[in-house]
Amino acid sequence: MRLPPREAVPAPNRGAASVFGSASAARERRTRRELLRRDCCAVSRAGSSMGGQLSAPGGGGSLPRPVNADWMSALCPRLWDVPLHHLSIPGSHDTMTYCLNKRSPISHSQSWLLQLLGKLLPCVTRPMVLKWSVTQALDVTEQLDAGVRYLDLRVAHVPEGSRRNLHFVHFVYTTALVEDTLTEISEWLERHPREVVILACRGFEGLTEELHEYLVACVRNIFGHMLCPRGEVPTLRQLWARGQQVLLSYEDERTLSRHRELWPGLPYWWADQAKPTELVRYLEHMKSCGRPGGLFVAGINLTENLEYVLVHPAGSLRKMTLPHLAYLTAWVREQSPGPGARCTNVIAGDFVGADSFISDVIRLNEKLLPC
Repeated sequence: MRLPPREAVPAPNRGAASVFGSASAARERRTRRELLRRDCCAVSRAGSSMGGQLSAPGGGGSLPRPVNADWMSALCPRLWDVPLHHLSIPGSHDTMTYCLNKRSPISHSQSWLLQLLGKLLPCVTRPMVLKWSVTQALDVTEQLDAGVRYLDLRVAHVPEGSRRNLHFVHFVYTTALVEDTLTEISEWLERHPREVVILACRGFEGLTEELHEYLVACVRNIFGHMLCPRGEVPTLRQLWARGQQVLLSYEDERTLSRHRELWPGLPYWWADQAKPTELVRYLEHMKSCGRPGGLFVAGINLTENLEYVLVHPAGSLRKMTLPHLAYLTAWVREQSPGPGARCTNVIAGDFVGADSFISDVIRLNEKLLPC
């Protein structure tokens, strides 16, 4: 499917590379894959000890094949007419943290003390911050291949960067540019014309009104007719008929009001808990209050606090999360999509390639079918 002509957008200034320095993309990819292999093995051992059915990657040490790359088009035809907010959709929390930059300054949204330590003791502070900031091992294309259809994109402008270079952020900034990442997503969608993604643009650290407009112009230029304008939440069949594949939520009210292509920000159930039992208790409480009317996200991501970090000086978010994935995924398997008050919709997690989470979320859609 060929795209219609795209409106002209000023070419981005690539000068930000000099701010961060460049690392070998191949080396970064190998490192991420090795981390994921370790994650799979660790979760497999944890799952076995808890009676789970998790398995490590197949022989030869290679990663599992992307069996969920086209899961939406493979759904039972009866589900093609179910609105997206009544389907079960896997998502990734802080999608872009696989490429956080080791040379990046501490985000300007963080406390002045942390920023000061980052400047005075960068060799100590930055590695410590980095290991509590990385939430994903797979890159964005690998996440899409694995079946993720909700991407959590925290956009930021780096003060030390050039005027229009936009990055992503989670305590520190990413090596990846926003425009390059959106282009990568668009190219993946062209190869999978019946898959649909929900892109949640959030945060907007350091963005002026001019930068908001520049970002929206990039979105329109890159996705073109793939964008689904806001309105009633569509079904897969409706989106396929219109050739639309992207719902883009934008958590800035002024920009949202000016552009019909953008959807309001999705409610995100964030427990802010380091203990998995407390996280599940929070999610069950939110379910008891009733689900939102449209698209929304239940986050099964654990969150460290200062007390936890001090007690675990050699720890990391990865080490905190992996031992509890089997417990959290067991909760996921008990959920049901649909219009009911206690139903779930998007379920987002950390280190999404490390266990059966994505397949488990997709499989929940079978509960919508008559017995």
